[in-house]
This record gives sequence, C-alpha cells and structure tokens, in this order.
Amino acid sequence: MLTIRAATIADAALLRRMIWELADFEKEPDEVLTTEADIARDGFGEAPQFRALIAEWQGQPAGYALYFGYYSTWRGAGLYLEDLFVRPDFRGRGIGGALLARVARTAEQENRLFIKWEVLNWNQPAIDMYKALGADFMDEWRSVFLTGDGLRRLAEKAS
Repeated sequence: MLTIRAATIADAALLRRMIWELADFEKEPDEVLTTEADIARDGFGEAPQFRALIAEWQGQPAGYALYFGYYSTWRGAGLYLEDLFVRPDFRGRGIGGALLARVARTAEQENRLFIKWEVLNWNQPAIDMYKALGADFMDEWRSVFLTGDGLRRLAEKAS
C-alpha cells in the first residue's frame, strides 16, 4: 500500500540518502554537496527553501519529490520540481506518478499555473511517463548552471 506524506525535519537524513541515490542513478554521485544539516536548515528552518514529499510503500521509504515556488515572467506563479525519485525496488508501481499528482494538487490549491522540471535525455522511462501525463517538452531551451570558479569570477565583476 502506498502512502505519501509531507517530509519533516526528522526526514533530513532519509532525504539526503535518497538525493544521493538519485545522483548515483544519474551517474553523478560525487556532485551531491548538500549535507543532512543543510537539508534540515534549508527545508525545515525559519525560511524554508523547499518542500518535500516522502512516498512509502508498505511502510518502507520508496521515493520522494522535492519542489519549491517558481515565478515565470511569461506565465506567472508555478512550482519547480527539483527532484522526483523512486527507488529501484519500488519502480513500476505508480509511485512516481502519485508523487507528481500530489505536487500538481499543491499547485492547484495554491493557484499556481504550472509545474516545471527537467529530465535527462537518456531517462526514457521518465520521458514516457511525462509524455503520457501530457507534459510539454521544451527542447529548444537549454539548462544553464553557473557555479564554482565561474560564479566567483562573475561575482567579482559586480560593481
């Protein structure tokens, strides 16, 4: 049986573990820099930067969704789905779709007009699921990420 619940600060270690599992699945496990303390502070502190849902299958942690508010100057208020992950042993049971449906319900309840997210071009099962849900793919847009030395160099140019 599937249950989906809002994550709490007590889930910080579990979230950190599943974030690493997602990064490992995406072939980037060494890129995870957040710590359990970061997650506790940033998600459950005075000014939460994200919300998360935990999916449990028969009481076992099966996956999670992590999202936050997003604003588009073209479309208005929405949600950005940073992570949607189902552990391998629990895939094929509708858990990912159920998590995404809960995020969609939140968007509707908060009068947000859309959910935005990214998917790796080789993750065909996820792409197929998103297509089946009616999601639009914005292939003409490319993600941009500025971090590390590049971020520092650009920041130094600010007056």
